[in-house]
Amino acid sequence: MSKPPAKRRAAPRKSPAERARIEALLERFEAAESDPRTELSYTSPYTLLAAVALSAQATDVSVNKATARLFAVADTPAKMLALGEEGIIPYIASIGLFRTKAKNLVAAARILVEQHGGEVPLEREALQGLPGVGRKTASVVLNELGVEPAIAVDTHVFRVAHRLGLARGRTPDQVEHELMAAIPDPWRTRAHHWLILHGRYVCLARRPRCGDCAVADLCPSKAGSA
Repeated sequence: MSKPPAKRRAAPRKSPAERARIEALLERFEAAESDPRTELSYTSPYTLLAAVALSAQATDVSVNKATARLFAVADTPAKMLALGEEGIIPYIASIGLFRTKAKNLVAAARILVEQHGGEVPLEREALQGLPGVGRKTASVVLNELGVEPAIAVDTHVFRVAHRLGLARGRTPDQVEHELMAAIPDPWRTRAHHWLILHGRYVCLARRPRCGDCAVADLCPSKAGSA
């Protein structure tokens, strides 16, 4: 007999003082950038999906360089399918895991064409059913398009969430659960981007730039301690 799925532990409850600190953090981020967006270049739900899938273990800069050329010739599932794996590879060879990603792009494009009329389904279950699309990729797409508030946890978000005392989870899934519970609804859609950008440009992994941090006085971590 199979075991029932493990129950997710409830996120730690925040005290009134801690909730006030978190709101102050978010207000600072909002004041600095009221409408943060992904740094990936896209023109449609499909090109967003493809770009996010390609960005795994790659920088947004490198992905944008590759997709500028790729999307010029294949910006729809039908065109990507027609291009095929061998046709895609020259455009994305500069990106890590390019062979696997080319294979997934073609497989996903085939499903989109054959099962979804060439359109990207904007439901989490359908998105995560596509080759190369996991929970994190689906969350980025749904959040960026304003379909579902979501916080995709990459290495930047994981690090910053711990340093800022927003989460204590040991896995990305646990951190996501804690962040969704800790961040009030008005900020959830934008929190993903704020945390990524903060980790990418200020709260660096090895040498955090605490002197340039707009929320340093609200941060419980010491420089480089997390």
